[in-house]
Amino acid sequence: MRILKSIFVLFISFSFTSAYAQYTEVINSNRPGVSESAFSVGTGIVQFEAGAFTVKEEHTPLNYDVSGFGLDFSVRYGVLFEQLEFSLDGIYQNDKITFNNAAIPIEDKRANFKNLTIGAKYLVYDPYKNAEEAKPNLYSYHANKKFQWKSLIPAVAVYVGANFDTADNPFTAPDVEGFSPKVMIATQNNFNGGWVFVMNLIKDRIGSDFSEFQYILTLTHSFTPQWVIFGEAQGINSDFYADNIFRVGGAYLWTPDFQLDANIAFNTKDTPSVFNIAFGASYRLDFHKDKKIDNGNGNDGNFKRKRKRKNKKKKSDDFES
Repeated sequence: MRILKSIFVLFISFSFTSAYAQYTEVINSNRPGVSESAFSVGTGIVQFEAGAFTVKEEHTPLNYDVSGFGLDFSVRYGVLFEQLEFSLDGIYQNDKITFNNAAIPIEDKRANFKNLTIGAKYLVYDPYKNAEEAKPNLYSYHANKKFQWKSLIPAVAVYVGANFDTADNPFTAPDVEGFSPKVMIATQNNFNGGWVFVMNLIKDRIGSDFSEFQYILTLTHSFTPQWVIFGEAQGINSDFYADNIFRVGGAYLWTPDFQLDANIAFNTKDTPSVFNIAFGASYRLDFHKDKKIDNGNGNDGNFKRKRKRKNKKKKSDDFES
């Protein structure tokens, strides 16, 4: 019982650890790839992320193939707290499935949202909040580049959302319709040398007979301030669909608020085989404002305004004298 109490206290302490500002001078995009970073976009940021991709699938045992295109998008908004963001995410697909078993192939056109989700993400633990205290070693280049064991401790965020699926959707399981919950744990490790590792553990469409579990592992490396490459593995497991999908690609930071990206996705099975090519972009509207700090003596940091008032009073006193 004592052990259970200790674990409970540790969990509560971990969940309510305060986090600091997450606003960055350059855009913080979840693209390329499909994983979610642990950090939000920051308060006062409205961010748009969108892409287009080809669809090419071949199912060898059932002898059918799918070809078409898709669009994915995400609208992210940071509000109230630096750790919090709200988001609207969706994937729309338009394709043609061709069954080749008959003497004359049978074609069927499909179009609908594969996913349409609204939710909120909150950073519950940030190991980098005191990163500014880690001063560089001015006497040793190798000391600044060596592996830091504390970088193994990830930032952790939780996500709670709701899916909306229409009836008779060809891309979802038969009993999936209306609203269903989605939860996620997102972790992020920032390593020396521009390496970032993100992990997502997702439970989707909770409550349906075809509830889905996913994991996403993404490793990115920035070798210049503008160029980033990445590799990603995504596992999907449900009674309706199961797969392991791999992605590789990169992104280019055009301006501090605008990013371009491209990637290819593929799997290693033939039930069905998958090969997609995707291009995308991310753009943010930056309305971020630093919060005023009150240190207890009524000082909000606006020295210029107070100095001006003081000078005005002095002039008035001189005139009266």
